[in-house]
Amino acid sequence: MTTHPPHSDARHFHERAHAAIHDPKIRQNFRRAMDGLMSKRKAAFDGWDLEALRTLGAHIRLRALAHLPELLEQLERRLTENGIQVHWAVDGDEACRIVRDICVARGAKRVIKGKSMVSEEMELNHYLAQEGIEALESDLGEYIVQLADETPSHIIMPAIHKNTGEISELMHEKTGTERSHDVEYLTAAARQQLREKFMNADVGLSGVNFAVAETGTLCLVENEGNGRMTTTVPPCHIAVTGIEKVVPSLADVSALLALLTRSATGQHITTYFNLISGPRKPGELDGPEEVHLVLVDNGRSAIYQDDELADTLRCIRCGACMNHCPVYTRVGGHTYGTTYPGPIGKILMPHLIGLDEGRHLPTASSLCGACGEVCPVRIPIPDLLVRLRRESVDGDRLHPARVPGHGAKRGATEALIWKGWSWLHARPGLYRLGTAVAARLRRLQPNRAGAWTDYRTAPKLAAKTLHQRMKERAQ
Repeated sequence: MTTHPPHSDARHFHERAHAAIHDPKIRQNFRRAMDGLMSKRKAAFDGWDLEALRTLGAHIRLRALAHLPELLEQLERRLTENGIQVHWAVDGDEACRIVRDICVARGAKRVIKGKSMVSEEMELNHYLAQEGIEALESDLGEYIVQLADETPSHIIMPAIHKNTGEISELMHEKTGTERSHDVEYLTAAARQQLREKFMNADVGLSGVNFAVAETGTLCLVENEGNGRMTTTVPPCHIAVTGIEKVVPSLADVSALLALLTRSATGQHITTYFNLISGPRKPGELDGPEEVHLVLVDNGRSAIYQDDELADTLRCIRCGACMNHCPVYTRVGGHTYGTTYPGPIGKILMPHLIGLDEGRHLPTASSLCGACGEVCPVRIPIPDLLVRLRRESVDGDRLHPARVPGHGAKRGATEALIWKGWSWLHARPGLYRLGTAVAARLRRLQPNRAGAWTDYRTAPKLAAKTLHQRMKERAQ
């Protein structure tokens, strides 16, 4: 298994995007879903000072990142005091081995999973299957995606690319349920299928929305109750999270929670908000015997070392940037070929897979700025996209490259052209001669200039330079 995030097939973004744009079903599914999510978000913030709340959220995340090393050490101390075992993983491969070792130590063969994008990043399900351990998704969207042998197309709503009819047909084929467009029936059928799995699971695995350093508390936000079942019914609970999810105190969580739920699904509050502070204590009737937390780096420390790109780590995984992105809403999440799609994926994934593979991601944007305007913690996504675009054609002396694979889009021909351009501009006499010759031969200029002219008219050289025109005006 590689240390790259799963499904990092970003090289073929353009081919998949072209196919998705010409697939009316994909466009209809996403357009309907995104329109609904955008209107719900707008209504959920009605009556709130949204900009002030966004500023507060940004400051909370910035303060947490500014003290990240100390907060992580404090979090480990508090969790250990609470009886939670803490494990550190430098990459996804090591994180998978840690989860496997915990399962082997308990003789576990069945793992029931709550929603966790980090586990997708680790390729955990595939890894455990190779080790003879069954991993079943319990989130309804993740369950549907797993039945279809697909990957999530959205970080909040994994099966948003499917409509009710497609889901009904899939469940009928895979589980024998009756074909139906009744959403309540399909949901009840899935719940019935999963209930026995919860009761028989040896280990429950979940993600973490916020890890509170002050109290050693793991916060888990969800709507279906599967997260609560996953973390309390099996005798062992393993939580996996990126190192950036730590926050200083419980007081910080309230503002972030208000932003997260409204930005993600337009809800004032989620159905369940779980606070996990330790394993079952003597005399308690429920809860796991063991709780483990796996803190995953997987490239985050490298991002953290760059003062500008570290803003990527503010993300609270609400998905609002995807819901408002004109590119994502037309091509869908699978087009990106990465664990995290959409605007947040376009600034995060190049760090994790390198620009040599993710070279097309930063340019898969119109730079309209919608993602930055709706981000609840004010991540300057458009600015970071421009930074990554620059690095994809190589860094410069003023802005040293940080992202692996920088310069991946800079071809030999382009480099030679710019080198010649620089040489010519440093010699005024030759520059004037060159522009004069180019102006005389302008009729021979081609009408095509690569992909730029697919939707634009190629610019034409002027017959006279600005200096020539100004001299003529002065005479």
